Amino acid sequence: MDVLVLIVRILFALLFLGAGIAHFSQREMMAGYAVSKCIPAAGLMVDISGAVIILGGLMVAVGVWPDLGALLLVGFLVPTASLMHDFWRETDPASKVNAQTQSLKELSLTGAALALFAFFASPGDELDPLVPGSVLTP
Repeated sequence: MDVLVLIVRILFALLFLGAGIAHFSQREMMAGYAVSKCIPAAGLMVDISGAVIILGGLMVAVGVWPDLGALLLVGFLVPTASLMHDFWRETDPASKVNAQTQSLKELSLTGAALALFAFFASPGDELDPLVPGSVLTP
């Protein structure tokens, strides 16, 4: 079971690590998209969100306070689903479908991150040695 949990953590984190790197390697493009969504201080928000998802993804993958890492990812996913993929505002049918798919993906990932949070927070230090324990349990 320990190996399975490690595989789950790594597979889940891969998306966020790749997206976080893209926040920095494609910063101008992402900031332009954020501006089109009326996000204030778009460049700064791209930097902050990129750092948050890299940190959260690493925490989950490596197992250092993975419950906190999962919550960081939730803190990124919820606003992203509603602010960046606001399908209800789209008028073009193809854009609407794409935005709705992305929004639902973000919400599904939110559910997975919350499930991981619950998994990591509940057993505390009783998890395998690759998970050094919950930040929320003494």
